[in-house]
Amino acid sequence: MTPNHLPGTVKIRDVTPCEAEAIRQFLCANGWAHRVGNSEEFSALLQASQRTAVAIDPTGDVLGFARAITDGFSNGYLSMVVVAPAKRRQGIGRGLVEHIIGSNAGITWMLRAGREGAAEFFGSLGFSASSIAMERARACEIRPRVASEFRR
Repeated sequence: MTPNHLPGTVKIRDVTPCEAEAIRQFLCANGWAHRVGNSEEFSALLQASQRTAVAIDPTGDVLGFARAITDGFSNGYLSMVVVAPAKRRQGIGRGLVEHIIGSNAGITWMLRAGREGAAEFFGSLGFSASSIAMERARACEIRPRVASEFRR
């Protein structure tokens, strides 16, 4: 998938399992090391995500990544959207979000927009601040559990 607003050499597609370590390293290099854990933990995180997307250049380098959790019918949570700083404002983030969300207008998508510029970026994609959402924040920074612990 290459949306019209992306540079012609950038491709956005679903993540394949063999890309897990390259994506984990990309995330660590771009300020997300505290959320991805080690290789096994990150692979479990990917397996537990219903939707994933990666942006790559022609050499296969990772330029961006997104993941979401959804039932596919009613609700979805956009958990992570990360684009390399040097590649921002080129349509990659928009392409990742569009790939994750898809065309089902019946799904209500939620996200946390706490990073600098996030509210404006997601607002440009149709997201708005909610007056009805609540959250129960994690008590401390924890790493993902291994896949066997996700499936109770």
